[in-house]
Amino acid sequence: MIKYLIGAVLFVGGVYGLIEAWPLLVGPTLTIDAPINNASFPDGIVTVQGRSAHAAELTLDGAPLLRDQSGNFSSTLTFPRGGSILTFKATDRFGKTVSETRAIFVP
Repeated sequence: MIKYLIGAVLFVGGVYGLIEAWPLLVGPTLTIDAPINNASFPDGIVTVQGRSAHAAELTLDGAPLLRDQSGNFSSTLTFPRGGSILTFKATDRFGKTVSETRAIFVP
């Protein structure tokens, strides 16, 4: 009876540990809500927004993006005429990186 109780406690402890460690094992996540890919912005003013989770650092073309405590970010930028490619990169504290790109056009 004691053997089964100890086995059950170890099993529950292992499952709990895996659930708690899962975000560290998976790495950062990054979701870009705006701009959509291949969007056109006649006035050159672009609002970028989205969410990142489990990221120690978030950048847009190498420049840091500020996030709130929930991981949401939003920034308004101005671009010159022509095409631009925006590269978002989220890196966790262990060096795992995920990136997203968006192409925009200013006529």
